[in-house]
Amino acid sequence: MAEYSSHAPGTPSWVDMMSPDIDASTKFYTTLFDWDAADQFDDDGNRIYVMFTVEGRSVAGLGGQPPGLEGMPAIWNTYITTADVNATAAAVEAAGGSIMMPPMQVMTAGHMAIFSDPTGAAFSVWQPGEHIGVQLGNVPNTMSWNELMTRDVDTALKFYSDVFAWSYMSMEMEVGSYNVIEGGTDNQGRGGIMAMPEGIPDEVPNHWGVYFAVSDIESTVEAAKANGATIVQEPFPIPDIGTAAVIHDPQSGHFNLMQPQG
Repeated sequence: MAEYSSHAPGTPSWVDMMSPDIDASTKFYTTLFDWDAADQFDDDGNRIYVMFTVEGRSVAGLGGQPPGLEGMPAIWNTYITTADVNATAAAVEAAGGSIMMPPMQVMTAGHMAIFSDPTGAAFSVWQPGEHIGVQLGNVPNTMSWNELMTRDVDTALKFYSDVFAWSYMSMEMEVGSYNVIEGGTDNQGRGGIMAMPEGIPDEVPNHWGVYFAVSDIESTVEAAKANGATIVQEPFPIPDIGTAAVIHDPQSGHFNLMQPQG
C-alpha cells in the first residue's frame, strides 16, 4: 500500500475535478470507487469543495466550475508539487508557457496556480500547506498515473524539463514512443508524455489525463456503464503494464482505468 506524507517537488501529486454538477459527480465517483466524500465550506457556509478519501486518506477532490465555464464538460486537473509557486510561475513564463490563474492561497491548505504549457495543455501546481496532495495512491481505487497527450512532444518535453528539471526514459510501445518522467516511487516514473494518437478528433485539445488503479477492470467498466458513463475504449492490454480503459463520466469528464499486470 502506497501511503504518502509528502511529495517531492516536480511530482504529479493531486487530481481534482471541476464539474457542472457537484452532487451528480459525487454520487458517480463514490459509487464507482467506493470513495467517502466530505463537503468543505467557506466561512459563510458555502460548499466550496468535496474531498474524496479512502480509509480516511485523501485521494482526489471535486469542485464546481468557475464563472465563464458554464456548460462545459467536467475536467480532471493534474497538480504538480512545487516548493515555491511564485518561482514556478516565473519559470513557466520563461519557458514559453502561460499563466491561466496566478498564484493564490487556498486558506491553510496551500498555494496553487494554473498554467498552460506551450502546446496548450493546462496543468496546475500545488505548494503544500496543510494539504500535501494524495495520501494514498497506486492501490485499487486511487490515482496511479498522470499522462500528457500532446501533438508537439518535443516542445512539451523541453518545457517540462526547463520548469521542473524532468528527465525522461523513452520506450517504444504500440502507440509509438512513450516518455516516462524519471523518478517517483521505487523509481517507477512520475508520469508520462506521449504523442496524441492518430484518429483523435482535432477538437480534442492537448491535455493531461489521470489513471485510477482498479483490481477488476471488467467489473469496474460495467459499473461505470450502469451509472451513466460512456465507455470511450473498452478494456485493452498494454504489454508488460496491464489492462486499461478510457471512460467519460455522466458529465463528460474524461478519465482512465488501469488494472496493473499481476
